[in-house]
Amino acid sequence: MRRVNSRLFVLAALASVAAACAPANDAGESSTLPVGEPDPELGMATTITPEMTARAAGLVIEGKTYALGVVTGPDSVPYPGRSFAIETFAIGEAQGTNRVTGHDDRLVTHVGIGSQIDGLGHIGRDGVHYGGAKAEDFLTPNGLTRFGTDKIPPIATRGILLDMAKHFGVERLAPMQGFGSEDIKAAAEAQGVTIAAGDVVLMHTGWLSMADEDAAAFIGQQPGINLDGAKYLASLGVVAVGADSAALETMAFEDGAIFPVHQHLLVDAGVYLLETMNTGPLAADGVHEFFFVLGQPRFAGSVQAVINPVAIK
Repeated sequence: MRRVNSRLFVLAALASVAAACAPANDAGESSTLPVGEPDPELGMATTITPEMTARAAGLVIEGKTYALGVVTGPDSVPYPGRSFAIETFAIGEAQGTNRVTGHDDRLVTHVGIGSQIDGLGHIGRDGVHYGGAKAEDFLTPNGLTRFGTDKIPPIATRGILLDMAKHFGVERLAPMQGFGSEDIKAAAEAQGVTIAAGDVVLMHTGWLSMADEDAAAFIGQQPGINLDGAKYLASLGVVAVGADSAALETMAFEDGAIFPVHQHLLVDAGVYLLETMNTGPLAADGVHEFFFVLGQPRFAGSVQAVINPVAIK
């Protein structure tokens, strides 16, 4: 138990240092804010303080909203083995003096499809998950008893968009292309933003357009952040990291590792992953800082969840 608490203490300390060292933003406002403590089951989501949410709400100038979720349906490009199906039907004959009629529906789907959040129970290291929790202690056939995405508190904080496609001077990153801390720092500096504790960081790679062109390549040849980049963002105390690809990370895995970015962010750092985010409209409008709001569906014990977070500028 002492080891688990030590890890949480280190994460909180790193987040505090990152916030304290962050320079003022373009508006001359200090990005230094109090940082909460990561919860043993909820991770970095609980480091968002009311002050952080209030400051992020102050970023809203125009009131323009951006839906970051894509439409999820039978044409969504899933990982092999995942599927989506919906059934709609009339609920019966007209009833009452007003002849009321209506419809109902039944959804049979994997929840790791389309735009989604990966919970802390999704990926482990040899069966061990965030905070040292062992899979056999919380995995059941009827839902997780720990780390269910239904338990994640509302995430309302500052969002940062890093336009990595613009950073590399392309419309869309090359298949399997990876990027790390140096490219992230350079992109942030060029955009005039400073990543701070409590932020949600989204990365625009242009890869979402590949979903309509080549479904196999969209899944199997994804570009994205590498392990070095993931460690850097986690060290800053961010709450979640996302991208416009289905995996977030580059599929050019190194040294025989499989999904090392997922593993580090979820297992070691308690940072949530946001996948298949519709970042194109934000990038097209040159929006790099915004109010990020997510209230995910509360399906009891779910490992992942289909989501539609909103960016407001």
